[in-house]
Amino acid sequence: MTLPTTMTGIYLTRHGGPDALELRHDIPVPIPGKGEVLVEVMAAGVNNTDINTRIGWYSSDVTGATEDVATDAGIESGGHAGALHFPRIQGGDLCGRIVALGPDVEGWSLGQRVTGPINLPRPTDGSPMHYIALGSEVDGAFAQYCLVQAVDIYDVTSSPLSDEEIAAIPCAFGTAENLLNRAGLCDGQSVLITGASGGVGLAAVQLAAIRGARVTAMTAPTKADAVRQAGASETIARDASLPLDHFDVVIDVVAGPIWPALIDALKPGGHYATSGAIAGPNVDMDLRRIYLRDITIHGATYQSPEVFARLVSLMKAGTLRPLISKTYPLEQIADAQAEFERKRLPGKLVLIPPKATL
Repeated sequence: MTLPTTMTGIYLTRHGGPDALELRHDIPVPIPGKGEVLVEVMAAGVNNTDINTRIGWYSSDVTGATEDVATDAGIESGGHAGALHFPRIQGGDLCGRIVALGPDVEGWSLGQRVTGPINLPRPTDGSPMHYIALGSEVDGAFAQYCLVQAVDIYDVTSSPLSDEEIAAIPCAFGTAENLLNRAGLCDGQSVLITGASGGVGLAAVQLAAIRGARVTAMTAPTKADAVRQAGASETIARDASLPLDHFDVVIDVVAGPIWPALIDALKPGGHYATSGAIAGPNVDMDLRRIYLRDITIHGATYQSPEVFARLVSLMKAGTLRPLISKTYPLEQIADAQAEFERKRLPGKLVLIPPKATL
């Protein structure tokens, strides 16, 4: 197969507003090296982490909610691991087909449909939970082609899910499954999930229900039906008063002012797991409510390979069914991210790159 030498994609040129995204038609197509695979991108999901990275929200200088960050704040080190190398192709949600194999790659064939996690494990002796992020430390899926390590991808050729559905899974469902795994949620337990109509929240509802948990989901009333269809036993409004000492587990991607009430809603010995703070990362808490009640807090970003492997088995079985509210051509990424930030639609938004001309 003869591949083109250039491709269409979206460059993130700096931290800032949508004008930091640049549509380019002359990006060099990567050539796979040892252990690498080139994938033609069929679909790529839109996630909060894309916007957080674009605006530089991960910088320690930012203390407010995602929506409060000024797009002209002049942030320089706003990536997961500090400063990014620009230009960067974002996009951590990948569904594509293998079009080229690097030297020494075995066990893979051209045409296989693949996906993989957004957080790629890179453990070291000194840092066993070290990782890099697709679309942050390395170029991602917001382009016609994406270069990945063969060890990071999974074959989903046999899955009954569409390309768009598979592209809606890696970040949202990977994050959600990791949260549930860290918190040890199991059959018969009760769990409270915040931000339940968003990508991660809705995924957590579905995955928690698959585990046999009793799910209470916090969401806007206009999205409650979609959340219940995903598996929630009960939905409550975002500003509702929470019961004390009630839940075995709290899964949180919101944080902000509600955080103390989330801790108080846990039973003694309960588990709180977080991988986001869209309402604000700085929270107030009486530490006695944590240590006197033996509450365990889990920060959950590093994902072991076993977490994503479980998702792949569910994809192949057709057990997971992501809710996709809308798809956009890749060149309309600014419109897609604006719609994402308005939070009017439940579930996922997905970008479709233009078909490559060979």
